[in-house]
Amino acid sequence: MNTANRTSRVLGIAFLLQFITSFSNGVFLKSALIAPDSISESMIKIANNPALMRAYILVDMLTALGIIFLGVILFLTLRKQNETMASVALGCYILEAALLAASRLDAFSLLGISQAYVATGQPASLQTMANISLESMNFVGSTLHMVAFYPGGILFYYLLYKSGIVPRALSLWGLITVLPCLIGTLLVVFGYEAPVFLYVLYMPFELVIGVWILVKGISEVSETKRQPAIASASA
Repeated sequence: MNTANRTSRVLGIAFLLQFITSFSNGVFLKSALIAPDSISESMIKIANNPALMRAYILVDMLTALGIIFLGVILFLTLRKQNETMASVALGCYILEAALLAASRLDAFSLLGISQAYVATGQPASLQTMANISLESMNFVGSTLHMVAFYPGGILFYYLLYKSGIVPRALSLWGLITVLPCLIGTLLVVFGYEAPVFLYVLYMPFELVIGVWILVKGISEVSETKRQPAIASASA
């Protein structure tokens, strides 16, 4: 029981940390720095708020670490269901984290270009460089890394459903709503605009499952189901 309680706390905290860091960066920090459809205004905001830009980069690095942390805890919790699937899912999470971390190099370049842009009288050539950095940052850090996440999420949520350690309705919520997100992200990869409704149903999932696990804990039903199967196999 102590082990189950400890696992509940760690897994719940991992989900919550992942939600908090990614949500705060996307909703608060990025929106404070990046002006939609205006690279010049974005560069001025970034140049005038270098500490905020560095905080944005730092929080995304913490998000990348949180992704790996969550993936490892999910792997350790669910590998008894299917170790191969859990290993592939963990690999997807690690790839997601690596792509997110790599995209912050473009964010740091954007900071330097923006400061030079303001200091040198806002030349148009630097706008072009900044736009390339911003597009690369967004594509790798906001789109491509999510393509890596979704297969891992699908596998982990399926194993959650199979294990029964959380209510199956909760596992199905993640499993079903992550599929439209994958479709929307693939549309963006190929240059199309994805409707917001494809993402809305999934958005609160990590917050809800994190709180649920912290409050209710995880069940050990799956382990008790395995024991009769093992006994009959050895007979």
